[in-house]
Amino acid sequence: MPQPTTRAALIQYTSDFPATIPNLVIFQFNPEQLTRSIQIPERPTGPNAVEVTQAGDPPTETISFTARFDASDRLALDHPQVRAAGIGPELAALQQMAHPTGTLVGLLGEAVDAIGSMVSPPGESSIPIPRESYPRVLFIWGVYRVLPVVITQLSITETKFDFLLNPTQADVQMTLSVITPSRCSDDPLMIGAAAYSSSARELLAMTNIPANIAETVIDIAALVGV
Repeated sequence: MPQPTTRAALIQYTSDFPATIPNLVIFQFNPEQLTRSIQIPERPTGPNAVEVTQAGDPPTETISFTARFDASDRLALDHPQVRAAGIGPELAALQQMAHPTGTLVGLLGEAVDAIGSMVSPPGESSIPIPRESYPRVLFIWGVYRVLPVVITQLSITETKFDFLLNPTQADVQMTLSVITPSRCSDDPLMIGAAAYSSSARELLAMTNIPANIAETVIDIAALVGV
């Protein structure tokens, strides 16, 4: 009996997770390929470069892929949510992950404006107070990758619609930027996910041992003249 395929997912969570239900998108079909780009910061060069092996900023990674959503099977089963909105809920959930959240409104917003006015230098306009923050998102791809990310690019191509013009099929191109939490981060879930994925990568690297390790070491030693 074939093993069930693990499906990739994006989870948007809040600071009080798991008390609050997260915004969850499980990919209906896993993307056929991932493009991972790892940007290595420039190393010091020239006469002032004391140690060219000394690292500064950590590498940054971006992940790009295309995910497909299709309501055909669920329409055939007369799924009530799909009959009412097609794949609109999934697409809307993805868009929510790309938009800033937490806008302050009403009296609280007015209070923040008042604080900004009070701390402004005389004769100058009030200092803008940030009122929104980008969603906290985890990208889950299998057992070894649970990555804190931000969505930096989202392109939705809707290709089929029902009689109400709800989308029933779409391809979504996404680019994710993997976050490296700072030491002063207040997000324990982000820190834990980043540490877990880093440890899993190190473990996988350690298992990359050639079957003929002894012969390989001898060949390398002969090559370098040891």
